[in-house]
Amino acid sequence: MIAEPRGVVAVLTPWNDPVAVAAGLLGAALVTGNTVVHKPSERCPATGRRFAELLAARLPDGVLEILDGDARVGARLAAADDVDVVAHVGSSATGRAIARVCADRGAKAILENGGNDALIVDADLDPCWAAEQAATGAFANAGQICVSVERIYVVEPLAGRFVEQLVGRARDWADRIGPLVDRRHRDHVHRHVVDAVEKGATVRTGGEPAPGPGAFYPPTVLTDCDPTMVVFSEETFGPVAPVRVVADFQTALTEAANDRYGLAATVLTSDMGHAQQAWRTLPVGTAKINAVFGGAPGGASEPRRASGSGFGFGPELLDEMTAVKVVYWTPPA
Repeated sequence: MIAEPRGVVAVLTPWNDPVAVAAGLLGAALVTGNTVVHKPSERCPATGRRFAELLAARLPDGVLEILDGDARVGARLAAADDVDVVAHVGSSATGRAIARVCADRGAKAILENGGNDALIVDADLDPCWAAEQAATGAFANAGQICVSVERIYVVEPLAGRFVEQLVGRARDWADRIGPLVDRRHRDHVHRHVVDAVEKGATVRTGGEPAPGPGAFYPPTVLTDCDPTMVVFSEETFGPVAPVRVVADFQTALTEAANDRYGLAATVLTSDMGHAQQAWRTLPVGTAKINAVFGGAPGGASEPRRASGSGFGFGPELLDEMTAVKVVYWTPPA
């Protein structure tokens, strides 16, 4: 059995992490012997292009090509008959389109797409520590991380103290984050907040775009949230922490698992039984206990459901970039 390069790999990288994601995908594709066409996101084209140029300068001509353009260019690249693998990190809508195209022509798709990562806060915790974890998960990089905290379930006995602390942390974070990627994305985030307020959510802090030019959106805490709100059912990808108070840990676990995405989830608890039940129950690629960021060595993870398929990081990514050939050899008669 011999692992061989798959051929031509199209790498489509996102705007929110244009170097780290490209480093993993381009590195894995190249080291396993494939040739690569890299299209960085049109919303952050210069950084992604420059990184690929630095790699291409050390490689033979034609091994790594760089392609600029918007979603239409990416769609044509994914549909090209001579592309054997499409590796995409980005939105779930784009990922679904790529999966259909690849299935139709027999190409391999490696997809890490949107997530709607839940944070469960158990009743037996220090509310200050739990709020700091929640704020870090929701507000780091202005919420523009694939595994950011997107929805928070807090068990009722801790809820009042936790929310009070989270509001204070959100105000502290206002001076620590930068703007969103552009005004279009800021408008997307604000639409989610407006939808929640119209359906009964309470804005505890933030909730309004900053006046004047730019794309800054303040760290925002929403309470009285429910699953009908877009902030709970879809990926907001901004500095918004929507909170839902639930009666007990079992309710939190059931509601957190009832979602069409399956990227990651976090559980904060000192109850070992709850922790064991959570990682077994949550249908996600990465289950984190008592830390909002973290995972396997090398970042290995395999998304589920609408969040994608295949390993986009870690040593397992090398296997995704190769195909095993069986050679049967016997002496002549």
